[in-house]
Amino acid sequence: MMKALTLSAAALLALGATPSFAEGDAEAGEGLWRSCRSCHAITDADGTTIQRGGRTGPNLYGLPGRAVASQEGFRYSAPLLEFAATEEGAVWTEELFVEYVADPTAFLRSHLGESGARSGMSFRMTSGAEDMWAYLASVSPDVADDATESHEADE
Repeated sequence: MMKALTLSAAALLALGATPSFAEGDAEAGEGLWRSCRSCHAITDADGTTIQRGGRTGPNLYGLPGRAVASQEGFRYSAPLLEFAATEEGAVWTEELFVEYVADPTAFLRSHLGESGARSGMSFRMTSGAEDMWAYLASVSPDVADDATESHEADE
């Protein structure tokens, strides 16, 4: 039986779970999820469903701080893979995410310098991208904590 978990952004905020790098309103971002769910789900590493959604887009759990085009098991478009390779070490930051979701094709064309580049994501988020980022950050592992734990394990 699939575990389902509904997290309230307000509860997460009350617990202080939103990383400081998220500038938007996580609760407002949670309300915008309906725009993303036809293609994306949010499922944690244990298989717990945070938000149900489609599978034509990658799982958005852990997106903040994750390397671009690196979700295991997802087949990314060639232009996004090219961007990830060209921008060595590129990770999803709030700034990059906001730019990408505003117009994914324009993002790739600009960064790759190729007028024919097209994104596999046709949706454009004309407003609320900062809020969506804050929501994704609120339901993802804390990047700073992960880096600290990894560093401590190396010592």
